[in-house]
Amino acid sequence: MWFGKIKGSTHKDRLESFYGPQAHAYDRFRRNFLHGRKPMLAACAARLRGSTDMVWVDLGGGTAENVEMMSEYIDLSSFAKIYVVDITPSLCKVAREKVKQRGWTNVEIVEGDACKFAPPEKATLVTFSYSLTMIPPFMDAVDAAISYLEEDGIVGVTDFYASAKFDLPNRQMNYQERWFWRACFDLDGIDLTPERRTYLEHHLEPLYEYNGRGGIPYVPYFQAPFFIWVGRRKDCKIVNLKRFPARASDEFESKIPPGFPPTFLYSLSWEDPREDDKVLDINPSDTILTLTSGGCNALDLVLQGAGKVVCVDINPAQSYLLELKRAAVIRLPFDDVWQMFGEGVHPQFTTLLERELAPFLSQGALNFWRWKKYYFKNGIYFHGGMGRLIRAVRVLAKLTRMEHWIDDLLNAPNVESQYQLWTNTMGRWLTRASIFARIFGFFFTNRVVLWFCAGISRGQLRLIRKEDNVYRYVVRCLDSVAETTSLGDSNYFYRCCLTGKFSRNCCPRFLEEPCFNKLKVELAARECMHISTSFFVQELRARMYTKVILMDHVDWLGQKDIDTLCLALKEQVKPGGRVIWRSASRNPEYAKDIEKAGFKVVQVRSITQQQYMDRVNMYASFYVAIREGGPEPVNIFNSPPDPLAPTAAAPALTNGDA
Repeated sequence: MWFGKIKGSTHKDRLESFYGPQAHAYDRFRRNFLHGRKPMLAACAARLRGSTDMVWVDLGGGTAENVEMMSEYIDLSSFAKIYVVDITPSLCKVAREKVKQRGWTNVEIVEGDACKFAPPEKATLVTFSYSLTMIPPFMDAVDAAISYLEEDGIVGVTDFYASAKFDLPNRQMNYQERWFWRACFDLDGIDLTPERRTYLEHHLEPLYEYNGRGGIPYVPYFQAPFFIWVGRRKDCKIVNLKRFPARASDEFESKIPPGFPPTFLYSLSWEDPREDDKVLDINPSDTILTLTSGGCNALDLVLQGAGKVVCVDINPAQSYLLELKRAAVIRLPFDDVWQMFGEGVHPQFTTLLERELAPFLSQGALNFWRWKKYYFKNGIYFHGGMGRLIRAVRVLAKLTRMEHWIDDLLNAPNVESQYQLWTNTMGRWLTRASIFARIFGFFFTNRVVLWFCAGISRGQLRLIRKEDNVYRYVVRCLDSVAETTSLGDSNYFYRCCLTGKFSRNCCPRFLEEPCFNKLKVELAARECMHISTSFFVQELRARMYTKVILMDHVDWLGQKDIDTLCLALKEQVKPGGRVIWRSASRNPEYAKDIEKAGFKVVQVRSITQQQYMDRVNMYASFYVAIREGGPEPVNIFNSPPDPLAPTAAAPALTNGDA
């Protein structure tokens, strides 16, 4: 195609000289070359599915192959009229034959100029599929499309591209790439300059963007750059949550930092939200900063009524996991979400990803889940850092023939029976200085396993060893959990560790159907969640907060970073605002640094007071700090944990307007 000679004095003549000789084979060749067509149509269909009497205008639609492809994602009878507009006679001839063969009564082939065409009715959908780069007066074509677009209509575009010299990170190319691709496509009269996308974004509000590369038939090694873009009118005032749910993340793709595995460490949040609720006093005026972790607790904060939840993590895979959970809650019915994140397995995940979820994920998240889609074949909780530990537990149980023991533990009629079973078997073995205990200690408490499987950093490990033996620390945690909490209907953290899944009555709150239904509306209706892949302090300095959840983040930091964090907390937390954290140390020294930054620091709980902390029980202390200058809290933050309380939200503390 790059070596044919293009002739003609008009744009129509030039296109006909190029496409005429290949019109009969156009679809077959382009099917393996125009990689953005199906994803673009899927992105549009996901927003339109369920609507009726729609009008679709496909500008530069060629042989009407887009109509054929769209039928895979949405019933064509949903469209009252489909206009396929193209200026090339030979392609229009192929399109008319296709319409006749398929029996499409609502499809009309229009041989005409996209810049001048206007349907008699308003359009719900306008698409440019690899056509905008071949329209020299592209501004006229875009202006015409906007003129007949419905107020809540959408525009879908896919095409080849070359970036500007200074462009957005996901679009950026170096000089050689920009020159090479522009020169190659220029031979066929295809203009890859970035002005087309710039003009689109000047007149329309972007909803979705993806930049990728795809192979070229008969040309090995080379992959042509293409983009997918979906937008709507900037003056749209119509509330349509299915088409335009609130966004939560940018489109940028981040690199995994050195020292991290190429996946997430935590598949679920490893802090007990029920105990957080008691000290946070969440209300609609709150802007909360939290580490993303597994994302369950971030969703929980939205459920509790927070005005805005900002989730930050340096590991992009944690952001991508939360993006997937959020998109699934918004887009999928409860049963599908339960299969994905309750059972951890969904046989149709690939189909759901491409049809329903992809158009609402960032580019980084979409690439990650296309790469890791096999996670949902044998269980997402068996993957990632924690997944290695869960797999090890399952293998060990199988080798020692203790799978039935796990079932008995989970089905114990009460906590007393559960603890008796624990102490008579595993608990007794762990507390004895036996060969079993030594093997367990060697395999499960060494530095490599603790980092890559449990996410325990070197700094945190030093804190534990300073006050205790790591093995004794772990055994104390497990023994107190077995003695105090019910693994059958309350402690979903360890239930997941033992089985790789949850149960309907023992799961994070976003997987409880009433909470799920509430969350589905909240996440779609307002921008109550922002997901960022960045350094914690960087996001802390981006805005003022009323609540900050540090989790165990400070345990990871050196003194210089602690000083930087404390200064940022002093400047960015509003008077009366609260900061909470957990530590592997009973009395972490950095608590004094936070106090000096202008906070009243209270130790909510410590293992020096009682062996049981919360359902996770993996930390030695739990703190809350209140920024000076606000109203005094009326409660004392040392209420004992209630291990047998139901999973529903515990009553929040009263603290005025903090």
